[in-house]
Amino acid sequence: MQIAKARALVTGAASGLGYRFALELSRAGAAVAAVDVDTAGLQRLAADAAALPGRLVSLPGDVADEAAAKAFVRDASEAIGGVNVLVNNAGVLLDGLLVNEEGGWVRRLPLAQLRKVLDVNLVGPFLVAREVAAGMLERGEREGVIVNLSSLAHGGNAGQSCYAASKAGLDAATRAWALELAPHGIRVAAIAPGVIQTPILDNVSDEALQALRAKIPLGRFGDPGEVWLTLKYVLECGFFNGRVIEVDGGGEM
Repeated sequence: MQIAKARALVTGAASGLGYRFALELSRAGAAVAAVDVDTAGLQRLAADAAALPGRLVSLPGDVADEAAAKAFVRDASEAIGGVNVLVNNAGVLLDGLLVNEEGGWVRRLPLAQLRKVLDVNLVGPFLVAREVAAGMLERGEREGVIVNLSSLAHGGNAGQSCYAASKAGLDAATRAWALELAPHGIRVAAIAPGVIQTPILDNVSDEALQALRAKIPLGRFGDPGEVWLTLKYVLECGFFNGRVIEVDGGGEM
């Protein structure tokens, strides 16, 4: 797909990778609908994108709410002329051990925490992908791309059972949707970044950051621009389908 012809919906666009994706798509001439619950972040994004060649509209919305997802996909389609690219980027990271002994008593990981992570990271992409794919079929689109943002944590990390389960589930859904939607001309793929230098690291201690960096053969964290280059490849390569591509500096080796 030529990015300049993309009509893209990007979720979780108010910060981090989603912010960069929305800006770069707009810079390349695409029409972009940016969705997030953070309206202040969307305002900053709109200001940064104002002078770029593409057209960007911002839409508040919660991906985990079915009615909201239907509404913002409909509004995005009306605003940019029918969505043919979806970047399922919205996600939450809530870590914690399944059980943890503290001062002689055992703390259990709250069920509400698991449900929150699954709602945003797995149910949300399902809802948005369903509505976007349905819209493409209804309009008779024969070229579309859905890209899900997974994570290197999909293999499982201590303290990240909720997050890892959500991303592993998203990987499986990616493969299933790729098989289902390929006959309609819609490709589905996923990108699994390793540790990327985004604001999510601001609350991580220096000691923890050093330990993370030591596990990466390249000796550094990734840059959001490098993940954008991966997204660009997935969008432009018409034969890339049904795969999860890892961008981790060799950290999985």
